[in-house]
Amino acid sequence: MNILISGGSKGIGREIVRIMAADKDNQILATGRDEPALKELADSLPHGNVSYMVMDLADMASRLPSIKKQILSRFSRIDILINCAGSLTVKDFMDITDSEARMMMEINFFGPAALIKLVVPLMGEGSHIVNISSMGGFQGSSKYRGLSYYSASKASIACLTECLASELSGSGISVNCLALGAVQTEMFGTEFPGMNAPVMPEQMAGFIAYFAVSGNKFFNGKILPVAIADP
Repeated sequence: MNILISGGSKGIGREIVRIMAADKDNQILATGRDEPALKELADSLPHGNVSYMVMDLADMASRLPSIKKQILSRFSRIDILINCAGSLTVKDFMDITDSEARMMMEINFFGPAALIKLVVPLMGEGSHIVNISSMGGFQGSSKYRGLSYYSASKASIACLTECLASELSGSGISVNCLALGAVQTEMFGTEFPGMNAPVMPEQMAGFIAYFAVSGNKFFNGKILPVAIADP
C-alpha cells in the first residue's frame, strides 16, 4: 500500500511510520517540519520503503503547488492518509494570543484539510483517510481549562470527517476520525509537566496503524474515542 503520514518526525506519527514500514510491501511518505529527524527515521528502517518530505502544515497555503508536485513524484495512487500532525498550547482563553490560537487552527484543522484536498484525487476504491483528533474535541467529553482553542480545533477536524464521508460517498474512499486520550508524547510532557499519560506513543501508534489498514472495512464517517481515561 502507498501511505502518507503527516507528523512523522516525532511522537505518535513517528511510531506509526516505524510500525507500517515493517511491512516491506508498504511504501510510506512521512512528512514533518524536522528534516534531520525525518532523514534519521527513513535511514534507520530496514526495508528502504520510507521517503520523507519537509512540510509545515501552518504554511500550506503558500506551498500547495510544491507539495502537490512532491507527492506526485512519489505516488500515482494513495491508499491511506493519516493526518497525525498536531499543535498544542495550553493557556486560558483570555490569555492566549491570536498567533498561538491561529497556529493551532492551521496545524490541527486547515493544514490537514488542505492535505486531504490534495490527496483525494489520488485515492480510489478501498482508500482510507484517518484524521487524528482528541478527546478534548469529542462532543460530550469532559473539558479542561487551558484547552479551549486546542479542543475547538480538534472538534473541527472531527466534524470535517463526518462531512467528507458524506461528500465522498460513492467514491470508495472512507473517512474516519480517532479521538485520542492522553498519550505520553514530547508535546504532552512539555505542556503538562509532572503528569503521566496512561498510554505510550508506540502503543497508540500500533492501534492507529491497525485501524488505518482495517477500520474502513467496518466504519465510515465515524468519530471514535480511543481512551482508557478521561481525557
